[in-house]
Amino acid sequence: MNENKVDSKKAQTPKKSRNSAVSNPLAKQMNALKKPAVKKVVQETPKLVSDPISQETSNIVAKINNFNTNKTSNKIYGSGYMNGSSHKVIDYSDIVYSLNSALSDKTSVQDLFVSVHNLFMEKLNHIFTAFGVYHEKSKCVNMKLFNSMGNTYTSKIFMSDDTNPVIECFNSCEPICYENSKFLNIPYLHASSTIILPLNCVSGCKGVMAVGKDHLENHIGLFSFIANYCALFMQNVELVEQANLYANTDALTGLYTHRGFQEVLSSELKRASDNDSALSIIMLDINNISKINRELGHAKGDEVIKLLAEKIKQNIRSTDKAGRYGGDEIGIILPDTSTADAKYLAEYITYCLSCCFVDDVGPVKVSVGIATFPECTRDQEKLLILAEQAMYISQAKGYKEGMSAIISSSDFNFWDDDALNSFAEVIAKRHSQLGINFEDELVHKFNNENIVSQNHLMELANSLSGAIDAKDPYTKGHSTSVSRYSEALARAINLPEDEVQRIKLGALLHDVGKIGIPENVLKKPDKLSDEEWEIMKQHPVIGAEKVLAPNEALRDLIPMVKYHHERIDGKGYPEQLKGEEIPLAARIVAVADTYHALISDRPYRKGLSVDTACKILKEGAGTQWDADLIRHFIGIAPALSTSI
Repeated sequence: MNENKVDSKKAQTPKKSRNSAVSNPLAKQMNALKKPAVKKVVQETPKLVSDPISQETSNIVAKINNFNTNKTSNKIYGSGYMNGSSHKVIDYSDIVYSLNSALSDKTSVQDLFVSVHNLFMEKLNHIFTAFGVYHEKSKCVNMKLFNSMGNTYTSKIFMSDDTNPVIECFNSCEPICYENSKFLNIPYLHASSTIILPLNCVSGCKGVMAVGKDHLENHIGLFSFIANYCALFMQNVELVEQANLYANTDALTGLYTHRGFQEVLSSELKRASDNDSALSIIMLDINNISKINRELGHAKGDEVIKLLAEKIKQNIRSTDKAGRYGGDEIGIILPDTSTADAKYLAEYITYCLSCCFVDDVGPVKVSVGIATFPECTRDQEKLLILAEQAMYISQAKGYKEGMSAIISSSDFNFWDDDALNSFAEVIAKRHSQLGINFEDELVHKFNNENIVSQNHLMELANSLSGAIDAKDPYTKGHSTSVSRYSEALARAINLPEDEVQRIKLGALLHDVGKIGIPENVLKKPDKLSDEEWEIMKQHPVIGAEKVLAPNEALRDLIPMVKYHHERIDGKGYPEQLKGEEIPLAARIVAVADTYHALISDRPYRKGLSVDTACKILKEGAGTQWDADLIRHFIGIAPALSTSI
């Protein structure tokens, strides 16, 4: 009797539970959590066999399940709910934490899909997950499905198939429940109930997410949260890609920015190195752009730059890349291209520009420089420097028969005046970027030059000393004059010819150590402070050790360079040598150096006359300078040219 009462109560409990779910505020809150507001949820269920016994059995089972579900839900409300098939409580916070952890270091949509699929497999025991991304140009949703065995499948569902649940979900932006997974068009897929959810974000629907399981519980709220999380992730990836695109694209020309150009060049040089192939760079600079901007306005200058960019885009291959390298400079990267082929393209572009007339400007004229990997260098920075150098030489050469001069870095002698001046201009412009200066690069080039003759060596020394003298506008031509005076004095005391030539060369390089002296010290118009003077006194040692010592052909010049500031009385520098401890060649250079300094203009005084200079030399004979050398030099001084 008691057992019957208990059974009776059990049979009636599901009914009360359903009624309480409507009236109980706690149950209302739980239902709201489990069933988010959606516009439409479609679910198709198979029809049951119309067998009264089977029908009754099914109703009883359903009531018992309903009773257990509601009781369990009320019991664990606030921390999760029961998974009916596995009898494990699904903890919302655990799911969210796992999702966040899985995606914290991911940066691609593919990584997103894999991580979410693993989450569904490990935490929710699903059969498969599928992700569909809308492709606007193809007007379709590209599906990628992952099953529980780790296999992946792809399919394409066109937007025209509006009866397909995927398209229906995408268009309506609402979740859809479906009784099987055949609509995914993937063969051999285990048929199961499926929920399709839109991937919604602020910019619209990105696609859909589908999850499949034999017995789907009411997890739509959780699935919707995960789908929205995925959509937000996809939106962020797109924004990053767009930001990178804008960061690497010049707004005026539509070409790469300087940074983008460098990144592409680095990648292409690596490929060229791996494939042992050539790569050429063309550098183009618009002539007189500053004058155009100043006289006609920057809008007109921008018009000219855009015209150049358009002509480049029209004439390069799909594999070539162009970027705005500087304000009015555009660089072109040409993979698998020799110097000759690069010249051909450059000639055609300059021809096209010559046929285009800009109002108030006329035809656009450019300077063009070319450098080729690995023919010129294998280093990226040096390749760019050589291309710029060639471009500046092109600018100096002007036009030939009305066309731009197209110069390759293999066309010119590095020690040519135009080449040196162009090299100095490039290095000076890029000093802050590269951390190198013109003089250091010049000495490096000098010491790596293949010397073929004495005349060749003299030419190089002249170029090197002239470039270093140019650092100080008040001593321009100083090294050449000191060399000439030293040669004359050496002949006056009847030294052998080979020694005369050695002294002539050493005197030419006597101040080469000024390469290491800061310009604020070297160019200071006022008297140097004690600290600045100590810095200046280092130049003989720098010249000997940094410039001459690494070059075997120049090491016998070290005594002249290092000791030309020593004094007969031992009060000179750097080693306080005295009398005949100072090499004769260094004593000769010291006299010539002092004489030219006396007769040259300085910021603080005009150059002295020959007589006055000779008087000062005579007064210092025997203490500062060799007395015998002073006597011979005073005898030849009036015959020497005093022009600087």
